[in-house]
Amino acid sequence: MDTSSFAAGAAYMRGRYVPIAEASIPVTDWGFTRSDAVYDVVHVFRDGFFRLDDHLDRFLQSMQARRLKPAEDRAAIEAVLHRCVALSGLSDAYVAMVALRGRPRIAGSRRPQDCDNHLIAYALPWIDVIPKDVQERGAHLWIASTPRVPDASVDPTVKNYQWSDLTSGLFEAHDHGYDTAILCDAQGFVTEGPGFNVFLVRDGQVLTPDRGSLHGITRKSVLELCAAMGIEARVAAIPRALLEEADEVFAATTAGGVMPVSRIGARMLGNDRPGPVSLALKQAYWQRHEEGWHRTPVRKIDALAAE
Repeated sequence: MDTSSFAAGAAYMRGRYVPIAEASIPVTDWGFTRSDAVYDVVHVFRDGFFRLDDHLDRFLQSMQARRLKPAEDRAAIEAVLHRCVALSGLSDAYVAMVALRGRPRIAGSRRPQDCDNHLIAYALPWIDVIPKDVQERGAHLWIASTPRVPDASVDPTVKNYQWSDLTSGLFEAHDHGYDTAILCDAQGFVTEGPGFNVFLVRDGQVLTPDRGSLHGITRKSVLELCAAMGIEARVAAIPRALLEEADEVFAATTAGGVMPVSRIGARMLGNDRPGPVSLALKQAYWQRHEEGWHRTPVRKIDALAAE
């Protein structure tokens, strides 16, 4: 198969594989008009998916929570992801799976059950939520005045495209010259940032928020690493003041891994560089990747053709 047209990325839509530039949905799809979709993102590192089963588990849980059921079952979704990566020829990739509500079969219907749900998947060259050069000096995080949408309104454990509050936080951060933002809830407790979980280090203990946050796969990996490295870590309620007084802060996401922070608002952390615990966890995270931790090799085109 000639895969040269997929070099910039490969997508799957309604049973067809197309170059990423040709991927599109109708403007009447509720996934667009209502943000009525759930998604997940898994990364590929050196020709291997990282924690693919965990991402598929979470994606299926999100679909179930939002009553979305595309035609493809779990095995088919996994095969689609493999093929998107194989077609792209990428060794390091950002791979998304999205379940959309679709369009109503009955014109004018406002009933979600009248829509035909469908799956989109795509593989793109690796993406870092916080660029690598920024990670090296430590990201500068702005604590946004915009509160996080309440958990009771939008369940943050269901990965979704409701980013209005997060985008408002980014506006604030960029207006003030910061790299990205972190949001607190209406009660002043720390939640998450646009596309990442947040951790802080205080007196040698690692903490991450217990609310307003996706149960990130990288978050899970960090907690596992802490246990393996003898670092005390827990999920807890974190008041804003505790974040502002932290010894260290770092972000965690599939698209970037463990990403150190060197400034929170006007406060410099340590010597305005990434802290030792953050750096140790970052090094361990990528070292475990090198060792094949939770790795699923990408099936190549010839292997897929034989299935």
